Amino acid sequence: MAHTKAGGSKARQRSNIAGHRLGVKLFGGETVKIGQIIIRQVGQKYHAGLNTDLGRDFTIYALKDGVVAFSKDPQDRTVVSVN
Repeated sequence: MAHTKAGGSKARQRSNIAGHRLGVKLFGGETVKIGQIIIRQVGQKYHAGLNTDLGRDFTIYALKDGVVAFSKDPQDRTVVSVN
């Protein structure tokens, strides 16, 4: 017979886990080049606007060179555009 009960595995057992580096990478008024990441996010907190596109992991990136601009749409959602 076992002297101690079998221990189950625990998810994320390590105490030193790296973050996902999410957030706004370029703010309003900053210049951006084609393909450059503007925002890394989980879910659609920010929505892609003019001259930006949404990656499959909800990353918003630039489709042309320009200046980053944040605005609100009629549904009160924050939209990221490149002008």
